[in-house]
Amino acid sequence: MIYAGHIHAGPVETWATILTVAATAVAGDVLTAGAMRRIGDLDLIRAKAGLTGAIRAVTSSPMFLLGVLSMAASFFSLLFTLSNVEVSLAAPASASLTFLGNAFAAKIFLKENVDRRRWLAALFVCAGVFLLAK
Repeated sequence: MIYAGHIHAGPVETWATILTVAATAVAGDVLTAGAMRRIGDLDLIRAKAGLTGAIRAVTSSPMFLLGVLSMAASFFSLLFTLSNVEVSLAAPASASLTFLGNAFAAKIFLKENVDRRRWLAALFVCAGVFLLAK
């Protein structure tokens, strides 16, 4: 049944679903990036073992598969969120929280150098979403 213009979620459900989208997206990004770093250069693997060897290297990685599963969970939680929350809030809020979460996770789990400019950018994006939510 279609409810034209009717949004179902209250503030707690709105932010719970947005946080779920962001958390699962961050998990998917970090797990996939970590797996690909462990696997190594796919061009080198393909040169040694062919395309099937490269595919096997990726698909046999539990970390990669968990990352893909997290990305799928993020996609379906985004669908649920968009069916209950205004897209003008849900899309920028989940994207900005994912951006901020990726910066933290990259720093903590992947040991990446996240410079001051990226932190400022993430904070400004989150400030913009805060203004949208009001």
